[in-house]
Amino acid sequence: MNKTREKHLFPQIIVACSWVYIEQDCGDCACALTPCNDILPPSANSIWQKAKDVTLVQFPHNWRGFYLPKGVNSLALLNQPAYDLWESFQESRSLLLLDEEEIRIVRDMTGVGLLVSPDAQPSISEKSRSIQLAAWLHVTDRCNLRCAYCYLPHKSEDMTLEIGKAAIDATIRAARDNGYQQVKFKYAGGEPLLRFPFILELHQYAQQLAEEYDLELDGVILSNGTLLTEEIITTMQDLDLRLMISLDGVGEWHDAQRPYASGRGSFADVAESVELALAHDLIPDISVTVSGRNAEGLPEIMNWLLERDLPFSLNFYRQNDLSISHIDLKLEEEKIIAGMLAAFDVIEHNLPSRSLLASLTDRANLAVPHKRTCSVGDSYLVFNQHGQVSKCQMKMDAPIADIHTENLLQVIREDKSGIQNVSVEEKEGCRDCEWKYWCTGGCPLESYRVTGRYDVKSPNCNIYKTIFPEVLRLEGLRLLKEAGELEEVM
Repeated sequence: MNKTREKHLFPQIIVACSWVYIEQDCGDCACALTPCNDILPPSANSIWQKAKDVTLVQFPHNWRGFYLPKGVNSLALLNQPAYDLWESFQESRSLLLLDEEEIRIVRDMTGVGLLVSPDAQPSISEKSRSIQLAAWLHVTDRCNLRCAYCYLPHKSEDMTLEIGKAAIDATIRAARDNGYQQVKFKYAGGEPLLRFPFILELHQYAQQLAEEYDLELDGVILSNGTLLTEEIITTMQDLDLRLMISLDGVGEWHDAQRPYASGRGSFADVAESVELALAHDLIPDISVTVSGRNAEGLPEIMNWLLERDLPFSLNFYRQNDLSISHIDLKLEEEKIIAGMLAAFDVIEHNLPSRSLLASLTDRANLAVPHKRTCSVGDSYLVFNQHGQVSKCQMKMDAPIADIHTENLLQVIREDKSGIQNVSVEEKEGCRDCEWKYWCTGGCPLESYRVTGRYDVKSPNCNIYKTIFPEVLRLEGLRLLKEAGELEEVM
């Protein structure tokens, strides 16, 4: 009997790793909150039974996937022997009569929430805030592109060094006062690479403070990718700065949304920059903004990204006052769903090594359960070029504090006048949805734009509900491939 067939005689469980929830770069949106979950720890003497609120998905080679609405992880896969073992807990039982291998698998099942205590009421809690305080530094409002969906007026205004350092001081102070051990700075614009020497000076200052106060530091430049040079790449690597590049399609699909101010397309230059970064071992995160204008081109850009093994995220276009005249950007459900599913088909035939749970569903994150879409209003600070502070970069025109404000995070958290990032359990249309702890009702700003309320489900709800099962299926196939259980995806 060969080893492949022999191992199928033993129970096996494959779980989607929850670390992607924290590690997945959040691009040009607020970082996600740390998830919490009240799952009881496994015990050999305890009584366990099958969790009832799970959804079963059939995969190749007699593997079964379980979507876990209240689990520590959202997806777990069992082979046939493991599934049979799980089924044996139809009635409550202990682990006492199981052999060593079965006990190991059962402990894994209890750990992810496939098996629960008969008296347990699994729930999602928010015992802790984000482990990381993130700050957006709007180093310039200037930009060499004129993207169709941009929310910025592109004034010829730059952040001064005095304001930049004060913003870093305020962020570090807020981190220390509120018990954070990690701080993340997003250097953004406009096009931040127009001010690369300025960013270097700011980040070196941030490094000094982080070292002084024993804080972990992360820095990322959010760029349109047109100004990258070998010298910039080398300097970024020396300072441990990461790079995110916006790329909305291949060729005309990208150019239709992200042209230069002159009207010339920017794809060729962005693609050249991506290749240059890869040639020097700087792996950029790619942010793809999905709209009605480029939805049909999603399969092509997906193939381009997968061929280069690039980390990426698909994010939906959000209408704003400056983009409202571009009617064709609108997210028409049928067009967006068709484009997304066509892109998923490309992924299925070239499954990546990275998790897909936090990259394919706009602001939703299917890695582990959480209650709020992002950290807006909690663990996120946005500093504009004048030193004013907002909760979200799309609302920099409505600041609620500035770099001199005392107890800055407290002011952000207690503000009731601006964007409200309420719990999904408070949102109408979400409370009884099986996806609520992964979707969390979508971007609160987008919900408010459409409905005038923050406590309602996303206007993109139907799109989300259609693509979520497909994302879990793709992740399941990817996990099987990584485990050597999927010989061929066809």
